[in-house]
Amino acid sequence: MTKIEKALASASDTKACELGSGAARAAAGMMKDLFPGATQALVFNDANTRAAAGEGVQAVLREAGIAVAEHMVGADSPNFHATYDRVEEVREAIAAAPRGAVPVAVGSGTINDLVKRASHECSRRYFVVGTAASMDGYTAYGAAITKDGMKQTLECPAPLGCIVDSAVAAAAPREMTASGYADLMAKIPAGADWMLADAIGSEAIHALAWELVQPSLKDALANPAGCAAGDEAEVRKLCEGLVMSGFAMQAMGSSRPASGTEHQVSHYWDMEDLTFAGKPVSHGFKVGIGTLASTLALEMLLDFDFASFDIEKAVAAWPAAFGEFEAAFPEIFGARPAHVKRAKIEYAKKYPARDALRTQLATLKAAWPELAPRLRAQLLPFDEVREKLRLAGAPVSPREIGIDEARFRQTLRGVPYMRNRYFGLDLALELGLMDRFADIAAGRMF
Repeated sequence: MTKIEKALASASDTKACELGSGAARAAAGMMKDLFPGATQALVFNDANTRAAAGEGVQAVLREAGIAVAEHMVGADSPNFHATYDRVEEVREAIAAAPRGAVPVAVGSGTINDLVKRASHECSRRYFVVGTAASMDGYTAYGAAITKDGMKQTLECPAPLGCIVDSAVAAAAPREMTASGYADLMAKIPAGADWMLADAIGSEAIHALAWELVQPSLKDALANPAGCAAGDEAEVRKLCEGLVMSGFAMQAMGSSRPASGTEHQVSHYWDMEDLTFAGKPVSHGFKVGIGTLASTLALEMLLDFDFASFDIEKAVAAWPAAFGEFEAAFPEIFGARPAHVKRAKIEYAKKYPARDALRTQLATLKAAWPELAPRLRAQLLPFDEVREKLRLAGAPVSPREIGIDEARFRQTLRGVPYMRNRYFGLDLALELGLMDRFADIAAGRMF
């Protein structure tokens, strides 16, 4: 059984996947297999993705006797983004088509997310033909959509089928490949975060999800310059790693296999609608900066002297009730009421009372002699991560995406409270190391 076959066998939503050079030619066969009896496709693309793959996909479908209707997403604005008004645009096009017409998304993150959510709202299934190795969302459930002024993940299943043509992806704009490279690099510290959560009994490692993502990561990330240059063999590895990340999330029913501290940094900035030079900053670029910060946090923890650590002193210094944290949120987050609201909900779920903290820290202290070497083996050194991201064309300093040092420090301070999930930054908070970490990160990343 191939890796893709193993992934499909465990996937909750996706039933077919084709990946490789010329894979877009499989569109007609996939449609006939997944949608028996369907005779019409409704293809969604924009001007760029139409030229990259949309025209070819439409030709293949027509040659197979499938009628094709096309909808150019954002025809009124070439610089559109995944906003809810665009979901409504796509939804209206699907609703106006014959009931048996199959939605087909031809594009990368934006087109895929719009069609994914709109199809769900119309109680339809769809399939996607990916055009860039830009993110891991092709095979992931949920759609990242800006709604009510805030980027959020809206519920919807993953596509029924997924095609990623590596030749098309290799020809995509360099910044899209760089974004995908950074998103895949994130899985390394995310894996270390998961190992910590597993060690304290918070979230056990799911063997299959781990196997789908982790073993091939370092090979897929080995040649960032090749990815940047559009070397198809290297971009294909990148595509596979990203697609497998989505499958791992389906297999586990959680984003844990693909995200850790670094994604919480990105989500923090999503809630602030981060833009730079007049444009939204890509998911991968935000995650890449988060990956560097997460790597530094984990390296700091690995340098911590657990052997002589006084657990009782740490417990005594820990707030005795959640309300003490809650009272500090307005100061921690500043004039960000949405952040405060989220922190009150999310951190309340994982805040450990003193007895729970004592048990948790004792568990980690006992496990540390065996766990620390495994964490070191999991990670790439910070300097190597930074150089690989640079060679791939991704930003390596917060300044490159419009974040100054003060804002960066505030982000790091707030991130542990934003998700009911255990990360390396939770341990840093519990050990009283957050100020030290912020100093390290600011010193190494600016």
